[in-house]
Amino acid sequence: MPRRYDPDRRQRIIDAAIRVVGDKGLAGLSHRSAAAEADVPLGSTTYHFKTLDELMVAALRQANEGFAKVVAAHGALEDAACDLPAELARILGEWLSGDRTGVELEYELYLAALRRPALRPVAAEWCEDLALRLGRRTDAVTARALVALMDGICLQVLLTGTPYDEGFAREALSRVMTVPTGT
Repeated sequence: MPRRYDPDRRQRIIDAAIRVVGDKGLAGLSHRSAAAEADVPLGSTTYHFKTLDELMVAALRQANEGFAKVVAAHGALEDAACDLPAELARILGEWLSGDRTGVELEYELYLAALRRPALRPVAAEWCEDLALRLGRRTDAVTARALVALMDGICLQVLLTGTPYDEGFAREALSRVMTVPTGT
């Protein structure tokens, strides 16, 4: 039987892996579960992704695009006159109020890097990209501190079920950006 031309198969497998993690958690992801979800032969998943870590890297990279798109859509970050803490708080609120499953999935894959070293570089991309964007508006240390605070706020909202408080986020982000006097 001749091979069927299927140029989108790799992408369908990545999309399927993301759905599997969204439905069953990271523990439910395997080559077999991704193949079944994508409706492709098992050999297709192992052809495109030799290891499960390779599949997770591709899924994490795609999941990371969710927050990056929200940030990129806000041109205000490039505007030196905008209130940066307010904009960041608004962006976090927009992201957290969107597709909750997508946000949870992104963090589940992100935190999987704790146990899977292959995921660490991709997990770090999120922090590095946002810090670079913020570095255009502030110094590198403050940019990294803002990213860490935003990450922590997101984790608290996701893990505790506490509603996102944009006012709190804006105040906390403002405090990080305040340069102490007398130092």
